[in-house]
Amino acid sequence: MFSLPPLLWMQAFESAARTLSFTAAGLELGVSQAAISQRIRLLEDRLGQKLFVRHPRSLSLTPAGQAWLPSLQEAFARLDEGTREVFGGVTEALVTLRATPMIQQSWLALRLPGFQHAYPAISLRLISAIWPGDFGPEGADLEIRYGHGDWDGVEAVSLGEETMLPVCAPALAETIHKPEDMAGQTLLHAPGFAVGWPTWWERIGLPGFESCCAALSCDSQMMTLALAARNGGIALSHHRLLEQRDDLVAPLDLAVASDESFWLVRPKRGQPHQEASRLWDWLVEHC
Repeated sequence: MFSLPPLLWMQAFESAARTLSFTAAGLELGVSQAAISQRIRLLEDRLGQKLFVRHPRSLSLTPAGQAWLPSLQEAFARLDEGTREVFGGVTEALVTLRATPMIQQSWLALRLPGFQHAYPAISLRLISAIWPGDFGPEGADLEIRYGHGDWDGVEAVSLGEETMLPVCAPALAETIHKPEDMAGQTLLHAPGFAVGWPTWWERIGLPGFESCCAALSCDSQMMTLALAARNGGIALSHHRLLEQRDDLVAPLDLAVASDESFWLVRPKRGQPHQEASRLWDWLVEHC
């Protein structure tokens, strides 16, 4: 049988690979950055392959590290699940929820205080994810994902149909009375959504009109909305993310439906613990 590396080394790798930071991994595991670095180096020596590429100010995973990480995270998740089934959960009623920073700030922040008031004994931990690859079975009881709801190995409940519409600062909104008034303005683009600016213009009957506007591309929707709120252009926003915001206005009542939406997700494998089920039910009820 292949001799597995020590568990502490594998924990160090999983944490550092997930956060792409030896410092963050050290904080998570309660050891120094130097200790994480040493464990990773010993692990790489043991496996005979590099797991990380060390850049001057950042880390990235090697192909070997990328290939091994999902298996390791699945193993940790199964170990945690088996421990819960045999010995019960930890004494602290902790529920971990993973979602993008945007949905945390614009949607969850409006609902979690009510849940905490109703269930003060349940502790919550929020984990941020930005890219689709940030989501997975490890480390979270529940997730809020964006897509079509067709992920393998999970139960998914839609949080409702979604539409996309242009938003901008109130002062700029006063100058926009019809779509053509957006000519010459800066359109703020974010990746990862089926309905982007080209699709929006096409759906409202002005295909290609984005060529009449300046463009600024960001790597997250959070940044496009932040720029839009500061009069830096016009962003496309999900209608759901505009709840109780007074710094962004939709100048036109031209929302375009998307076949993608936000979904509340939990693993199918194993029995969810009671606290996670209560948060699940609460969010479904208050979506």
